[in-house]
Amino acid sequence: MSSSDSDPDIERIKARKLREMRRMAAATPPKPQEKTSAVKKSSKDIVLSYLYDRGNEVLEQAYSQFPVQTQAIVQRIAELIQSGELRTNISGGELLSLFRSVGLRVKIDTTIKVEDHGKLISFSDRLKQLDE
Repeated sequence: MSSSDSDPDIERIKARKLREMRRMAAATPPKPQEKTSAVKKSSKDIVLSYLYDRGNEVLEQAYSQFPVQTQAIVQRIAELIQSGELRTNISGGELLSLFRSVGLRVKIDTTIKVEDHGKLISFSDRLKQLDE
């Protein structure tokens, strides 16, 4: 078998493969990744993805109490995350400490619960029961 005999066969195989690839490419829908790459994540979304342990609750309270200042802080945290200077996740306590260190006294609703006969009840309710 000479190289000139196999060339037409190879060309037909290549053409058939190319047609199949074009048909498959036309049949597949565009990937959602292509659409999301055009949409830039907001700084709040970036920071939210790094929060854990009630961090999202602290951030929401900070936004409701100090919206302008919180936005500036979130913007800076997002810049640190994107530049790679901040690689670890941020807990709710760490975020609250950060806000307080810059002078923002973010108030968080907290409750202390105790177990009473297999049920969790608030500490204040438990104290009231003891007084009765």
